[in-house]
Amino acid sequence: MRLTTKGRYAVTAMLDLALHAQRGPVSLADISERQGISLSYLEQLFAKLRRGNLVVSVRGPGGGYQLSRDMAVIHVAQVIDAVNESVDATRCQGQGDCHSGDVCLTHHLWCDLSQQIHEFLSGISLADLVERREVQEVAQRQDERRCSGRAPRLDKIEASAID
Repeated sequence: MRLTTKGRYAVTAMLDLALHAQRGPVSLADISERQGISLSYLEQLFAKLRRGNLVVSVRGPGGGYQLSRDMAVIHVAQVIDAVNESVDATRCQGQGDCHSGDVCLTHHLWCDLSQQIHEFLSGISLADLVERREVQEVAQRQDERRCSGRAPRLDKIEASAID
């Protein structure tokens, strides 16, 4: 099973946005600093999240991004889908050409697993994650580091890696 960096970072960024939503619009620079994700990578992810109607941008001083609706109705699977990512357990990316151009013996098993994972992620909202004690503890630690000037080093991910 494979979920790429794009899907993982999109979920991480959306969770960061949800955790800081009560303060108003959140800048991508702030998310970048807290999560160690390059700003250019976040810009491309958020363009996709905006097109997927999961976030809205707010222009001007104090601007940034906000969730487009309540975090209780935004699910992890929607975030992954919005950045054109899939959770796929097959070797053939679901094409059915895994065994010399034909369906392999276990193709349907892996397709079923992929569907189960998607359904599992469809049942977890951003609000569910925000309510978790361990998520709150990590977010608090990140905020404290940021205030003390000990933010994590940014990843060296190229923005061109989005597509």
